[in-house]
Amino acid sequence: MARTKEFDPDAALERALELFWERGYEATSMADLVEHLGIARASIYGTFGGKHELYLKALERYLQVKDPAIVQALSQPGRVLPAVRALIERYAEESITTDHGCMVVNTAVELAARDPAAARAVETSWTTLETSLTSALTRAQAQGELAPDKDPRALARLLMTLFQGMRVMGRAGTEPARLRDAARQAQTLLT
Repeated sequence: MARTKEFDPDAALERALELFWERGYEATSMADLVEHLGIARASIYGTFGGKHELYLKALERYLQVKDPAIVQALSQPGRVLPAVRALIERYAEESITTDHGCMVVNTAVELAARDPAAARAVETSWTTLETSLTSALTRAQAQGELAPDKDPRALARLLMTLFQGMRVMGRAGTEPARLRDAARQAQTLLT
């Protein structure tokens, strides 16, 4: 007779996400996961696979929350540029106030160069952001909010790159004025 799980896998995945997001992949050991999740090592392996599989599932969970929120914010009906401006401000402020940064950027910096699965997850997230920004800026241009000589895709790529750079600099503890100045300068491109 099979034993029933004595823990909630969904809650365990959330707790693993918290730990990986705070510490990163390499700095989180299986012993850390056992302690933080409050479940046995065999249960972690049996439910999620190894540490790498658990990390990728935690990253996927993170993306299920973060990416749709951005898509939704940029696809609201009506004027577009206020939503893009708000997103620029949001990235700057979150980069300043979030202690452990963005899990996608953390994964890109720590794993993407040597881990194809992690690189695919990062690229998928970045493509979602770029596509959402391009679509929003194209709509803004069609509605007369964005100058006709602007290239929505190139502008989206610039903003996406700025956002990721803000996350890295925020994680490194740069002075807030640096990120706020960059956000203000980015705003000037939206005319």
